[in-house]
Amino acid sequence: MEVLYASCVGVLVACGIYLILRARTFPVVLGLTMLSYAVNLFLFSSGRLTINKAAVLGTGSEYADPLPQALVLTAIVIGFAMTAFVVILAIRGRADLGNDHVDGHLVKSSKEQK
Repeated sequence: MEVLYASCVGVLVACGIYLILRARTFPVVLGLTMLSYAVNLFLFSSGRLTINKAAVLGTGSEYADPLPQALVLTAIVIGFAMTAFVVILAIRGRADLGNDHVDGHLVKSSKEQK
């Protein structure tokens, strides 16, 4: 199970880095989101992967560590706010520049060049 979990985190990181290096705004936003998902999975796995254990303290003697779960919930909220902010910045950049290139150069269309 650990190998599969680590493979999923690795694939998310690889895809996120690939998308961050793209020249358009929307793939960059998706890449940042995928990287945040990979970090969330990594934080969650830091509490040891266990099966059939209670999520909080109960009557049983075995329980899952609640700290990584709290960290992941906090990271999800922060990641959602960051994604919303970056999407609004991308929309504003598209409206101001007329394109969605990350470098910010104005690329004239073929009609404007003539």
